[in-house]
Amino acid sequence: MRQSKIHGRGVFAARWISAGERVVEYKGRRITWDEADSIYPDEPDTPAHTFLFAVDKDMVIDANQGGNVARWINHSCDPNCEAVTEDDRVFIGAIRDIAPGEELSYDYNITFDERHTKALKQRYRCICGADGCKGTLLGDKR
Repeated sequence: MRQSKIHGRGVFAARWISAGERVVEYKGRRITWDEADSIYPDEPDTPAHTFLFAVDKDMVIDANQGGNVARWINHSCDPNCEAVTEDDRVFIGAIRDIAPGEELSYDYNITFDERHTKALKQRYRCICGADGCKGTLLGDKR
């Protein structure tokens, strides 16, 4: 882990990683959405930044509590990894070969039940710098 060109800290490959290889499991305390909302209240004037990963409609992994290096993997609109949920566990896996020293990234693809308004997209603004950057960490609801 070191400073990232994308945002804050990032995770970088220490060795060659092959496409299809599991890189790391996203770890942390498992909590309900109600607990997450209680611990991390939504404050629209505050930048959205937590280490929460939705497992399903009932459960969230809170990497602020017992999390590992996976919480520092940044979003990119041109990612080299993807998040895969399997049996209520979340794994980050390589979708292409990754060279030593390359920053790991995946598309956060955040979605909300509410409409993804221009203001919400701006609140979750993407700064990845990829050629095809979609400008937001939010996923397509269609």
